[in-house]
Amino acid sequence: MSCFAGTKETAFIYAVTSAGLVHSVTRSCSAGNMTECSCDMNLRHGGLASEGWHWGGCSDDIHYGMSFSRKFLDVPIKNITGKSGSGLAAMNLHNNEAGRQAVAKLMSVDCRCHGVSGSCAVKTCWKTMSSFEKIGRFLKDKYENSIQISDRLKKKLRRKEKSQRKIPIGKEDLLYVNKSPNYCVEDQKLGIPGTQGRECNRTSEGPDGCNLLCCGRGYNTHVVRHVERCECKFVWCCYVRCRRCETMTDVHTCK
Repeated sequence: MSCFAGTKETAFIYAVTSAGLVHSVTRSCSAGNMTECSCDMNLRHGGLASEGWHWGGCSDDIHYGMSFSRKFLDVPIKNITGKSGSGLAAMNLHNNEAGRQAVAKLMSVDCRCHGVSGSCAVKTCWKTMSSFEKIGRFLKDKYENSIQISDRLKKKLRRKEKSQRKIPIGKEDLLYVNKSPNYCVEDQKLGIPGTQGRECNRTSEGPDGCNLLCCGRGYNTHVVRHVERCECKFVWCCYVRCRRCETMTDVHTCK
């Protein structure tokens, strides 16, 4: 088994890949780019006219997208293992489904108003998926709070911590078996380059920030001199005249 198999990072990759496939296929259905599917026809004639709204437009048919994702991603895993029998396979199938559930959970209802002079006497509503950026943020939060499970599969997946085994595992939770390697330090055997020498942003609080990227080791600062052509002007006839501009920039790299 690869040392990367069953880590929090692979759990996120399985989930975001599955979610991405659902999102892409469903969008193609709604756009009319696939002959096998279209809009969600089950919502075409529903709604409460007495409350001033009805279903209309083109609701995203997420059911087809989820079904396609299960066939495309889950079936090969089951075929390789003979069933969902191994603990790693069962975990990967769960993380695939967690990605799909994230798309379903974040579905929203959009409406358009109809009426005289811009009034909203009647609304036409349809279901739509959230942006994939929002889905990705949801899964990133699940990654940060992923659950370590036992590597011994019995009747079902269960938490590694015995004291927490009575707490149910949700469909949207991401699961992992193996703790992640230290990505901060170079390990040639594992193919991990580490972060030493990586350029970082001193003022950023994000993943490119020196505090996070340098893993608490600090950073070096050096000045880089840039020389480039600038203030170019066309001279009749027929050449371009430029000045040479020089700038000095602070560059920060991880220790």
